[in-house]
Amino acid sequence: MNPTRNNAMEKSIPTWLTLLLATACGIIVANLYYAQPLVGLIRSSIGLSAGSAGFIVTLTQIGYVVGLLFIVPLGDIIENRKLVVTALLFTAGSLGAAAVTKEATLFLIVSLFIGLGSVAAQVLVPFASYLSTNATRGRVVGNVMSGLLLGIMLSRPLSSLVADSFGWHAIFALSATAVFILAIVLWKVLPTRKPESDTTYMALLGSMWQLLVTTPILRRRAAYHACLFATFSLFWTTVPLLLSSPAFHFSQKAIALFALVGVAGALAAPLAGRIADRGWTKPATGVAIIAVIGSVLLPLLFPSNSIVGVTALVVSAIILDAGVSANLVLGQREIFSLGTEIRSRLNGLFMAIFFFGGAIGSAIGGWSYAVGGWNAALWIGVVFPFLALLYFATEKKRS
Repeated sequence: MNPTRNNAMEKSIPTWLTLLLATACGIIVANLYYAQPLVGLIRSSIGLSAGSAGFIVTLTQIGYVVGLLFIVPLGDIIENRKLVVTALLFTAGSLGAAAVTKEATLFLIVSLFIGLGSVAAQVLVPFASYLSTNATRGRVVGNVMSGLLLGIMLSRPLSSLVADSFGWHAIFALSATAVFILAIVLWKVLPTRKPESDTTYMALLGSMWQLLVTTPILRRRAAYHACLFATFSLFWTTVPLLLSSPAFHFSQKAIALFALVGVAGALAAPLAGRIADRGWTKPATGVAIIAVIGSVLLPLLFPSNSIVGVTALVVSAIILDAGVSANLVLGQREIFSLGTEIRSRLNGLFMAIFFFGGAIGSAIGGWSYAVGGWNAALWIGVVFPFLALLYFATEKKRS
């Protein structure tokens, strides 16, 4: 790529490239969630106990956290396109292995690898921010993140529908093919971006702890979203178990339709980006956190197996996804304003911390549902955003 083209790309990001990055992020991150509505099917197929079902999702998220800490920071020192494509090829291979395995230990190991490679999405998000101007960064990041969030939300109904027709292995085979094709497309069309930093990899990793210690905005935004994402993961890990239980007898298609309603929540992402560009991040954060608290309390007010109860679940899912989507974009807009040369490391730390929260939520969700049922899971789920609200109350007004 010649310098003239590179300078042009830095000034503005074309609409087609924004759409491509949004689509790519959606395809990639969906791999973290395909198993979520299928935990019952997969658990019985590979021989896991009911109490261990949550680890199917948890290990994928742990792999993602590891990748965020040790792979995403490489975006600050090596060519970004090559890094993304390499990660995608690794992910495609892992998905292919998941599509053919029927043994519990191997499936859990492969799940970890799927999460590890899927961090390619979090190299693409800072990439989009590099290509945007300061005035439009919130909008661009919001648009790209809306694609990522749509991937999260569409992954659940898609995997349910595919599993209902072809079995649960099929969704992994389908995704392996899609990710492989995506790797080829991105290699062909993405502009190259070679960071100017001459930092070594070990020095890069060593600097991350210092960044965490010296960047209060990063710590605060990561803590907020870790709490909200724990509740998000707990809800979407346990609600398929509730809907497939004797109280509902939902088929995989019915669970897919329920999961589809959460897609409406992704509309909050671009809206949150525009709000952040106007300087209204703090009040919007408070609204997002309170929305998540309300979304978890709502199903507790109505019997789950009644028509009103199902309606409350639908509304709860939409509000939950909207609150989490908005808070994510608000947080990334904040940290992407801190410095271009450290953006990949900041994003890696931010995502790693809150995905660790999500892994905790998934694990606790599976355990609490097995031990105490749906209501017990919800009461535990409401604790996390309440803690975020208490911490948010200590945030001082910035000059």
